[in-house]
Amino acid sequence: MRQYEAVIQTIEQLGGIATLNQINQNVFKIEDCVWNTKTPFASVRRIVQQTAGIYKIRPGLYALESYRKDLEKKGIYPIDSKNKDSKEVLDFNHTYYQGLLIEIGNLRALGTFVPNQDKNKRFLTHPLGEISTLDKIPHYSFDNIVNRSSTIDVIWFNKNQMPHSFYEIEHSTDIQNSLLKFNDLQDFYARMVIVADEKRRHEFISKLNYGAFERLRKDKRVAFLSYDSLNLQYQQEIQKPKFDFIV
Repeated sequence: MRQYEAVIQTIEQLGGIATLNQINQNVFKIEDCVWNTKTPFASVRRIVQQTAGIYKIRPGLYALESYRKDLEKKGIYPIDSKNKDSKEVLDFNHTYYQGLLIEIGNLRALGTFVPNQDKNKRFLTHPLGEISTLDKIPHYSFDNIVNRSSTIDVIWFNKNQMPHSFYEIEHSTDIQNSLLKFNDLQDFYARMVIVADEKRRHEFISKLNYGAFERLRKDKRVAFLSYDSLNLQYQQEIQKPKFDFIV
């Protein structure tokens, strides 16, 4: 079997749509295909970018043309100028970026949590609740604090079940609401991140300059992460296992 055929077969087995991480986790299990290369991940990336019959939905996310109609019925479209603000694209984006954050957290051996109301939302072919590792939020503080954080889009927990990172994904909703949550959690030694389109960075800076968020701003407690940067870091994360040593 040729390498591009193995990639196509893998995507088909994954439901016609897959992230690079999912492809890399499964394509090398196909025994009929030989990968005589020192850079197999780069080969997979080249194949998904150049092979007829495979198309890009988002950076790092690919699907088979034969599944396009079925995927579009589920609201999974490549973004263009006409649909970028549609409800289908907005809903998919939110769940997709939640899924990427969960996968990165899982790859780093961190506990990953999503709110109860999001557990049944699908990250491609699987509910978020199936790919996150924590069914319940750890009781790491007083009830009111834990309850306050339980609606945050994605939380990473360390091995002591203390919060490592809080992520709020803001595609169209008010960034101020997320900053208010972070403001209540600022006494915890945890990273706080707004994930959004790069075009919302100015809005993030403007809201962070409000007087109510002075401590968050002065202590540099909240970071802004663009979708493009998240996608790039996801792709870099899934290639780490090929290195003999990580600097």
